[in-house]
Amino acid sequence: MYIIDGICYAGELKEGITVVAVKVLPGRILLVTFSTGEKRLFDTTTLKGSAFKVLEDEKIFANPVLRDGVITWDNERVDIAPEAVYLKSYLYDDSGKLD
Repeated sequence: MYIIDGICYAGELKEGITVVAVKVLPGRILLVTFSTGEKRLFDTTTLKGSAFKVLEDEKIFANPVLRDGVITWDNERVDIAPEAVYLKSYLYDDSGKLD
């Protein structure tokens, strides 16, 4: 268990984690592969604030770019830390089951 910004999370914090692949799925979901080898599903509709408003544009959202292990959009004007994606995502296995 660990606490970040006053929020308590179960599990272990994965420090130094990076994103090695990202695939856009329907419903503004990303299938993210991390440097740990884990594949996880991340719901970008949970991103709040004006900085992420641009992701509502389908053309922008559909074209994420990885820069140094970080998911970016809109010519790197928008990004999200890999640790944040990891913490707010759900384990995905290739059989299609969610954990």
